[in-house]
Amino acid sequence: MRIDKYLWCVRLFKTRGLATEHVRSERVFIDDQPVKASREVKPGNLFVLKRHGYEEHFEVLLLPKARLGAKLVPDYLKVLTPQAELDKKEFLSLAKNMSRERGTGRPTKKDRRDLDDFEP
Repeated sequence: MRIDKYLWCVRLFKTRGLATEHVRSERVFIDDQPVKASREVKPGNLFVLKRHGYEEHFEVLLLPKARLGAKLVPDYLKVLTPQAELDKKEFLSLAKNMSRERGTGRPTKKDRRDLDDFEP
């Protein structure tokens, strides 16, 4: 089975096009070598997905015939990601969700008017 189709079938990507684009941009590696979308995967292959700021490591257990339900994914794919990479992923997701409160940072137009009207 092609690597791009496999990544889509085991639900690592929402669409096959996204999986293909990820492979084309050389962010999928087998044996430390970037792969092409047409690369065939077999049970026992280890591969790495490079995401934004972290890597995910996986092992192919079985080849599905079609896209799987979420509950069946562990039968076809084994996650081998080291704890350090999982910590990076968690940190990046927390940092992404951080937002500043309204009014912090640059002063708003109202804040500037209030500062201009301020008399010590």
